[in-house]
Amino acid sequence: MRIYHMNCISSCPLGGRLMDGLSPGILQRGHLTCHCLLIETKDSLVLVDTGYGLKDVHDPHSRLSAFFLKQLRPDLREEMTARRQIEKLGFQADDVQHIILSHLDFDHAGGLDDFPRAKVHMMQSEIHGAKAQKTWLDRQRFRPQQWSTAANWLSYHAESGESWFGFAKVHDLEGVPPEILMLPLIGHTLGHAGVAIQRPEGWLLYAGDAYFYEGEMNVEKPHCTPGLSLYQTMMEKDRRSRLWNQNRLRELLKFHSHEVDVFCAHDVSEFIRLAERSPDVPALRLPMDSDLYESGLHRDQPMH
Repeated sequence: MRIYHMNCISSCPLGGRLMDGLSPGILQRGHLTCHCLLIETKDSLVLVDTGYGLKDVHDPHSRLSAFFLKQLRPDLREEMTARRQIEKLGFQADDVQHIILSHLDFDHAGGLDDFPRAKVHMMQSEIHGAKAQKTWLDRQRFRPQQWSTAANWLSYHAESGESWFGFAKVHDLEGVPPEILMLPLIGHTLGHAGVAIQRPEGWLLYAGDAYFYEGEMNVEKPHCTPGLSLYQTMMEKDRRSRLWNQNRLRELLKFHSHEVDVFCAHDVSEFIRLAERSPDVPALRLPMDSDLYESGLHRDQPMH
């Protein structure tokens, strides 16, 4: 199993250093990633979140809210969409048979349209919360214009029984290898989830928007930039659960950092550490692994 780290279009928020902690000043735009994963299994491709999609790039004003376009000013480069990065790696869109979605915010679900045959896995409470469109902010963040593949959505509830490092987990994602788990991390949205992937060297946990800044996972002195702290408060649907889950993630790192590597969707430093390249560069083909190569799965032809 190979894991590709993709930045599926950066956001450039107002506030500069107050947001990302890296920009030289506060008057320029900041830089946040939209970190997605492409998992190459022996049978198919699994995509974890989609970032912005081709239709968002080509016609952003019909797809995205004016509020967030002004606030975040995404760097809408076609070559950074998940579909174009996947094609550059030598695959085809139909090779993506499964998408695991952390939540339905516009910057995580915009690429769903680009994979019309993929099954989309998410929490049932996320679908209900997004479709309700209860508040003005809900209508800005949850964009039905991006949901053309809704007929392919599969919904799940957290189940009792065996947990993952103390976290509840969704059992048996339909058709997805058992090494890939979905973990409810409620708070940012009502059905927000993380995704854990088991590797030979240990677990990789994609925490989505459970936190936004790497300093929030500092087990001794958690901290966040003022801008991202405010943004998370503005976007939260359940504050108590959000803060509780952040604390649980810190506890996970405190006691199991040698077993689990945790990262979020939007931190540039975390992306660079894991991808080992600039977030402005599309995903690069990984070295051939003999067993996958001999099975014929890594090729410039459909995998099915």
